Amino acid sequence: MTDSDTLHSVPGGSRFPTTRWTLVVAAGDPRPAEARSALIALCENYWYPLYAYLRRRGYAADQAQDLTQEFFVRVLEGKYLNRADRERGRFRSFLLTSLKSFVADERDRQQAHKRGGGAVVSLELSSGEARYQCEPAHDETPERIFERRWALSVLDRVVEKLREQFVRHGRPEHFERLKVFLLGRSDAPYEELARELHTSEGALKVAIQRLRKRYRELFRKEIADTVTDPAEVESELRFLAAVLTCDPKR
Repeated sequence: MTDSDTLHSVPGGSRFPTTRWTLVVAAGDPRPAEARSALIALCENYWYPLYAYLRRRGYAADQAQDLTQEFFVRVLEGKYLNRADRERGRFRSFLLTSLKSFVADERDRQQAHKRGGGAVVSLELSSGEARYQCEPAHDETPERIFERRWALSVLDRVVEKLREQFVRHGRPEHFERLKVFLLGRSDAPYEELARELHTSEGALKVAIQRLRKRYRELFRKEIADTVTDPAEVESELRFLAAVLTCDPKR
């Protein structure tokens, strides 16, 4: 049973799928083991948009790494969670708003290197700068780069989950060939690709349709993991689509 499949009762008798973020917000702090595990997973998956935001704000690479790590230490300690809207909260909005509050506190910035011994979260911060150096060089606001990188992080997570499903079924090479169809960017002839995959053209088209269907399902589940109200999923979908549509470099 996954977080997305668990039913959670809310005041008033309504029931909706409990996801990682709803679990954390419902707990009010990360001390319960299940809530802490869910929060750690979210932090590990979505730290880079915050790192990119800090770098675009003008912080040096080492400062951005320290601030990103320390910020998540504070979040895992339960800081800022009382600011999360229990009815209509989005993990994306919560993170950026909380980070802005965090970096505005000069004392927190000065003590960043002294803290964090008790937190258990694996952030690949060393890879952040290499990724940031590949960002477009045009003049882009910190908020804009955060939104764009958030949207792309969601896409990356979904693609990786889909790839893992193919790996479990022993067909990783099929995914590598078919993933280009997810965003409608492939101009490869079906006949040629079917021959390479040792299948018929008809079977290939069915496989692509199923791939796209599963991709959409996983995409919705990934978004659901970052909101506390199922009604927010549709608006978050529209937000991500708008961000990616306006991004010529993705």
